[in-house]
Amino acid sequence: MDQSQPGGRSHASVLACFPPSIGRDVAAAVVKPLRAASSSSPLQTNRQVTWTMEVLRYGLTLPLDDDTVGLCVDVYVDWLTALVSPGGSAPPPISEEPNLYGQKILEHLSCLFTPRSEQVSRRYLPLCQQVLAAVQRVAREGTVLSRDTWETLLLFLLHVSEAVLAPPTAAEQLCDQAVALLLEAWLLSCARCFPPRRLWRAACHTLSHWRWRPSVVEQWGRALRALTSRLLLLTFSPTFPSFKVPQEDAALVPADLDHQRVPHTWFRFLHLLRSPVEVCSQAEEASGEDQLPQFFFRAMRTISTLVNAFLGVAAVDSVKTQQLRPHTGPMGSKPLFRDRLPSLSVAVTRSLFRDRPTSYGLSRPRSGSAPPTPVNVLSVPSALPSTSSPPPQSRRLRALQVTRTTSRPVVTSQWKTSPQPIPVLPACSPSPCSSLSSSPNPSPLRCNVDSLLHLFGGWLFEAALVRSDSARPDRWVAGRAEACGTLCRIFSSKKTGEEVQTVYLSRFYQVLLQALQEPEGACPRVQASILLSSRTLFCCDLRGVNLLFPAFLFAVAGVLLDREPLRFKGLVSLVDLRRASIYILLSLLPLPLQFPSSQSQLGTDDAAGDFLSLRPRLHSVLIGALHTETDTTNTQMILAALLNLLQDSAAPRAAAVQRNWASATWLQSLHLLCQRLGGPWRTDWAVCLSALEVLAGLAKVEVSTGVSDRQGVLEAVCGYIEYQCGRPPTLHSRDLHSVVVAAFHCLSVWITQHAALLDRQESLAQVLETVELGLSGSRSRQEQEVRRKEEKELSPASLRVKEAAEATLSCVMQVSGAWPHLCARPGEPELLGCRGDSRSFRYFVVDNSIIMATLDHPGVSSPSLSVLLRGASGGHGWTLQLHLQPREGRTPGQCSPVSKCSAAAQQVLTAGPRDQQLPGDNHTVLSILGLDQPIFSEQEQQQLWAVFENQRQVEARVQLDGPPTPRNSCRPPGPVTSFQTTRLLLSTLGLLSPEALRVPSAGGVPPQLGFLDSSRPGFLEDLSRLDELPSRHRDSALVFCMRAGQRTAAEVLKNVESSSSVPPHFLDFLSSLGLPVGAGQRPVGGVNTSTLEFPPALGDSGGGVFDGQRLVLAHRDALSEVTFTVPSPSSHTKVSDWLKTPEEAGLQPASSQQSGPAEDRKWSLWWESRLLVVWVERSEDVDLFPLAELLPDPPAPADSRSDIQLLFIHPLRTGLFRIFCRGNTSSKFGLVVPLVSGSVVSRRSLGFLVRQTVVNSARRRQLESDSAPFPHVRRRHMISDIIQRYGSAPSQAAFHSALFRDL
Repeated sequence: MDQSQPGGRSHASVLACFPPSIGRDVAAAVVKPLRAASSSSPLQTNRQVTWTMEVLRYGLTLPLDDDTVGLCVDVYVDWLTALVSPGGSAPPPISEEPNLYGQKILEHLSCLFTPRSEQVSRRYLPLCQQVLAAVQRVAREGTVLSRDTWETLLLFLLHVSEAVLAPPTAAEQLCDQAVALLLEAWLLSCARCFPPRRLWRAACHTLSHWRWRPSVVEQWGRALRALTSRLLLLTFSPTFPSFKVPQEDAALVPADLDHQRVPHTWFRFLHLLRSPVEVCSQAEEASGEDQLPQFFFRAMRTISTLVNAFLGVAAVDSVKTQQLRPHTGPMGSKPLFRDRLPSLSVAVTRSLFRDRPTSYGLSRPRSGSAPPTPVNVLSVPSALPSTSSPPPQSRRLRALQVTRTTSRPVVTSQWKTSPQPIPVLPACSPSPCSSLSSSPNPSPLRCNVDSLLHLFGGWLFEAALVRSDSARPDRWVAGRAEACGTLCRIFSSKKTGEEVQTVYLSRFYQVLLQALQEPEGACPRVQASILLSSRTLFCCDLRGVNLLFPAFLFAVAGVLLDREPLRFKGLVSLVDLRRASIYILLSLLPLPLQFPSSQSQLGTDDAAGDFLSLRPRLHSVLIGALHTETDTTNTQMILAALLNLLQDSAAPRAAAVQRNWASATWLQSLHLLCQRLGGPWRTDWAVCLSALEVLAGLAKVEVSTGVSDRQGVLEAVCGYIEYQCGRPPTLHSRDLHSVVVAAFHCLSVWITQHAALLDRQESLAQVLETVELGLSGSRSRQEQEVRRKEEKELSPASLRVKEAAEATLSCVMQVSGAWPHLCARPGEPELLGCRGDSRSFRYFVVDNSIIMATLDHPGVSSPSLSVLLRGASGGHGWTLQLHLQPREGRTPGQCSPVSKCSAAAQQVLTAGPRDQQLPGDNHTVLSILGLDQPIFSEQEQQQLWAVFENQRQVEARVQLDGPPTPRNSCRPPGPVTSFQTTRLLLSTLGLLSPEALRVPSAGGVPPQLGFLDSSRPGFLEDLSRLDELPSRHRDSALVFCMRAGQRTAAEVLKNVESSSSVPPHFLDFLSSLGLPVGAGQRPVGGVNTSTLEFPPALGDSGGGVFDGQRLVLAHRDALSEVTFTVPSPSSHTKVSDWLKTPEEAGLQPASSQQSGPAEDRKWSLWWESRLLVVWVERSEDVDLFPLAELLPDPPAPADSRSDIQLLFIHPLRTGLFRIFCRGNTSSKFGLVVPLVSGSVVSRRSLGFLVRQTVVNSARRRQLESDSAPFPHVRRRHMISDIIQRYGSAPSQAAFHSALFRDL
């Protein structure tokens, strides 16, 4: 302590020279009249006051067995009010010179806090609290305090803190109050009279000496957090996330503290306790030996809090929550934390504590630290403003009330005390990033990595490399884990394009490698802290970060492959730890194929290998994690990672060896998913839905495997549907039916993608029985009993399940036994060129559900017929030709081309099956029987011969009885020049029988064949609207490109006008999404006539040509059609329309009579998924995307905006792509796979995964919506409306008359 410290023995009272009894009597005789005086004081001169104060000083040193000490305290406390409000009850000399006498009073009051044996007395604590309350009031409300008085007050508080902190700890209850008052008064002094250098040195000496005391580090952290909150408001823009601290903590910083003094005060307070790492290497007092690890952890935790505050990361309130659970030890309860966390970047050129504040600029680092870097973040001047006149108080804080009563009331204090018992050492840092359910992201305005490391890097690197002694290996683990986690968060917050100094990177990698590859095994607390804080470490383009790939892979494997990792139990939430490990694994998946030749070294004893050799380890970790994981969200993320890995390995650009490995792992993953789907997962709807989506995605992954290896998928999915539908009715719910609908969709995907699966009769029978179960609610075959379908009562699980089963049945009927290369139908506009008149078509209704249009093509040798079939499952076109030669004598491919047709129709007709050989007799049954086949039975033949004999007799009688007739030679008839091919087709199909044309009675079954009157107004328009209704699920998404620093919608939309305004990788990404297709055009036949090649269609634009007005990007398969539109400035208003719901857009149902072509086109443009794909150059711009400017005006309802999903794609320098998901990224069924936030994907699989995410997102919305029918249901309703509007039921005679009439 400084020699000028009050309370020194050199100022002993003169009464100490007399016997104790005399001194006691004199003190009592003097103090009692003074205490009894209420209005005027008997002391009028300076000599009287000086002599009396010497007596009072002696009275403060007396034993506490009488009231003399208390009376002395009352008198001095009363006289101290002269510094607050002059002119009170204090003697006139004190009122005239309050600063002079106030300094002496403070020196005398320090005698009360000198160590004494009577500190255990009940009277001692209230007296000390009374003195501290009076000093607090003086510091807060004193308006006449001079510089000397401020220095004396601070020295007094330093002496008090030294006294109460020093052992023995009889006055330990005063520790929190004394230290809190010291720091509060110090902050007040910084605002009114900045302390000189010697006082800063004295404070640093005192507090660093007793830093192991919990009250010191706790109150230091409170003051530092309050200063940081004020500093952030001055340093960063108003949009920077505020650092919230409790109100009582924020009140510690004076409101009138000058802005230029805030950074100096903050920096000096940061170093009040010196380096926290010093306690790990130097010998401390024996009494504090056991509490050194506690201080080390708390100091590291405070630094972690500051770092996160400067990163702009929202933290959880420390008082209410802790991420890492405490270790049950002898030292108490949970640690504290704050709502937000800050940090700065300045370097010091000279000593910290000097009379003039430090200047900030270049610093000379000590040996082993990073090189200096110019930092001037705060832009603080080198000198403080003048402190000659203290600024007036602009506010009044609540002070402690001191009453002048003989009894000592309990003093109500505003100081915040530490909870009792003292908090224990938690396992590691409660990282804000470890709360992965709602993981906060660093602010785009955050500090640079180098800036934070200039401030805290020295302490953090040293703390992270602290080695525990062999006797107590866990001594420094908590603080070391906190330091490692903080370093990981700093480096994970690197901005796009930011460069980090190599020395920092090398030290950081050394810390992680040492922590994860310790010879005796990684410390669980340290490893947990690293994993929880490194979720995005491999996603921020750190140079050389791939060197950590093997170490992190094996660390993640140790967490995910253990169902109950006992090492971490009780230290951390296992669910959050596993989730953080999964996020790291998502970022590691593409590395083996992206850098196959990179070498890895796993420790000193392991042989080096390349990254490609670690790919089997990645797959085994994913497979093992699926076995051990029990959390729903974690399981969904693993499933997404599995599909990502398999698609990347099997991509067309991958090598042949890699694709062979992908085939084997594809089968292994397929069998595992089928096994888990029918086992542990079958009651978890969210996991089952994600598993079914991944199974559907695996069906589209191109691998070379045998058909027999894939048969198990049909059995597993069918078995899952049967199990769910067979559950008791009380267990049925909407969620169960939604998952069953998804299972039917997955079954349809596998049937269409792998049609050969239905070649096996057992598989076909199982699929049909499952479809029957969905349609009727039961199967006809129940063990040994077989029920006819007409005897069954239709009771499906729900209407949605029935419609999903119908869609699957339609897929089976179109795929099973179908001709190869079947094409879709041309439309009437393409075929009208043959006759030029729409009345050339004849329209029939078959089974009251199919509209059949026929067009005769007359010809002399080979007449033909074009047939268009429109049904609920879609439309098909056939071209039939009549050959006048037997099949045996016909030349293969012999036919006559259809003349006078349009070019589009010719293209379709030549692409159809017309040039193929008809299947043999073993594939089809001819409608006309062969000559060697019997037509009639034996009895029918006898009756026929009897008719022939009777006819012969009649003709013979006519010749005998009638006149003779001349005989002419027989001549063959002339060739037929007109054929009614429509009648021939209907007759061959058996639709012209009397039963098929019978007019039903009222309420009876409609006839099998009927007419449609195409001459009625509106018929062709309704038919065109029916053709506009998709037969497949139609999904769409909008694609944007956001360059660095762009903030407005106009800037974002303008990028796609020119190829020079977008990066080349963006155009490559667009080409992987689909093929250019004319906007509003539908596919014709087997080939879409509007499909173009990507480079010619793109031209010089940056993708704006695909704005929906000219072209779009489309990808079609058997069940879905995904359309991607790139909005441009000219289509901005259309973007707003697409973001509206159907109700907001005012759309009519497809079957509405008032709906016209414009509404239908608008309906086709509205997309179910409401998903935006944004290419973003800087990851910091993800949360700055101008979505509000793209929303409809006036704004859509809040619930409509919340449905919009944003999928951000950020290109990395490694050639990989980082995925961010914002908005409605999950449903009640959990995450939408395969792209989840945090995924890192390669260029090979990016387009495929984006399309799958769009499709799955749309399916999720349909499952959760009550107004999203299946496409075949919409078409069926439309067909029913057309039949009711234009259908006719003529008599059989009228039907045949119309059939034979030439058109």
